[in-house]
Amino acid sequence: MKNFHLFFLCFFLIAIGFGLFFYKYSYLDFPIVPNSIVEVWNLEIKIRFETEKQSVKVRLNIPKNTQRYTITSESFVSGSFGLVTDISKGNRRAIWSIRKSSGIKNLYYRAVIQKRGKPRKEVPTEAEITEHRLDDAQKLAAQNIITAIYTKSADMDTMISELFQRLNKEEPDENVLVLLGKESTAEQKVKMAVRILALAKIPARVVYGIDLKEQRGLKQLRTWLEVYFDKTWRAYLPKTRLPEIPENYFSLYKGNYPLVKLKGGDKLRFVISVSPNQEEAIKKAVEHGRIHSPNFLKFLSLFGLPIQTQSLYRVILLIPIGVFLVVLLRNVIGLKTFGTFMPVLIALSFRETQLLWGIFWFVTLIGLGVLFRFYLENLKLLLVPRLASVLIVVVLLMLMLNVFTQNLGLELGLSIALFPMVILTMTIERMSIVWEERGVKEALQQGAGTLVVAIVAYLIITNQFVGHIVFVFPEVLLVFLAFTILLGRYTGYRLSEIGRFKSLIAKENGKI
Repeated sequence: MKNFHLFFLCFFLIAIGFGLFFYKYSYLDFPIVPNSIVEVWNLEIKIRFETEKQSVKVRLNIPKNTQRYTITSESFVSGSFGLVTDISKGNRRAIWSIRKSSGIKNLYYRAVIQKRGKPRKEVPTEAEITEHRLDDAQKLAAQNIITAIYTKSADMDTMISELFQRLNKEEPDENVLVLLGKESTAEQKVKMAVRILALAKIPARVVYGIDLKEQRGLKQLRTWLEVYFDKTWRAYLPKTRLPEIPENYFSLYKGNYPLVKLKGGDKLRFVISVSPNQEEAIKKAVEHGRIHSPNFLKFLSLFGLPIQTQSLYRVILLIPIGVFLVVLLRNVIGLKTFGTFMPVLIALSFRETQLLWGIFWFVTLIGLGVLFRFYLENLKLLLVPRLASVLIVVVLLMLMLNVFTQNLGLELGLSIALFPMVILTMTIERMSIVWEERGVKEALQQGAGTLVVAIVAYLIITNQFVGHIVFVFPEVLLVFLAFTILLGRYTGYRLSEIGRFKSLIAKENGKI
């Protein structure tokens, strides 16, 4: 029962840790690699019109998040107009209105678009077949086309490809001429494809979007077709006839509606501008989280804390990683150290002094401190006064070494002041006691083990990738907690003891 409780607890911690991790990574697009750069696009739609002392209402279809892209921020420039946003027939709309206005007016919609790190499955909306007005001749032509493309296709993809092949012919047949005439645009072809498919009871819709590349003064939108089958919407370009659109295509809205609709004015014009940019992935992920998961970001992310507090936790969150490493090296490898936390705190000090200087100062201070500790032993002092004396000597030694290195022009020597003085004092005391009780060899072994563990911990906690993962995804510490608990029940041989118990191990395996 106790083992079940232990394993259930560890499984629960690991599940929570990885669950939060994958949510941040897959939904909020938090980057795993530090200093990641993402490409973002600034979209602006400018609406211009004229009005003469009358009420005005302007409707603009505005984009929403897609499978490939997410809107991290958006803003509206409305002037004296009132503004509301709503959702109608699956599309987002911005509606500007005013009771009375005159003259030339300009309205703006601006958004920052970011590509998702991982494409997301779109939740399919209800597929409805809209009835379209076709006269008798057009209905007959459409039926003829449906019959022809159905017999020459094997599935939906080939059927749509066959349909666009007929609509795109330079010399269209008589059925296409009846429906489209001699000349037609890509938009008209997509709209007609929707009508033909509706006659065949196949749900389809027009999609209006843009190509995300540097362009200003764009007045014509890209148009493609989406067809509903197998419980999902699939996109088709009229030109390529393939069941896929280019990755840089971003949909603004869907349906047979104009981008902008004006009531109470005239001379309506709109201009779309797109400009690419590059920003830090973590910054865009935080902005995305504030829009789409504000409560999650507030309580389960460190980016809502003040900058000074964030800097502090960038160091504090590394301590559990170092402690887990100490547990692994002591309980599994078999290295001996002075305490559990001492090597980790020394490793954190090495972050400031740099590794080689840190090793030099550690060995020097511990060596001189132990010599002074042995001298105090002859004075027969009580424990507390003895520790206080060692601490005072440690501070004086640090001061002397700082002054000495400064006079030599070694600026790195100044960072020795960042060593934890109390930890050094306790290390000196512990090493002296081991020296007296267990001998020189044991004291040097534990001292060397402490230094080795501190060096390994330093190499791990100063790794940029480790620091990034722990700070951006602090929930991974739950996983480390689970493995630490599991290691707490480990009672097998340590690697350093294999040679010592080699004969016993052979006997257990039946070799002797």
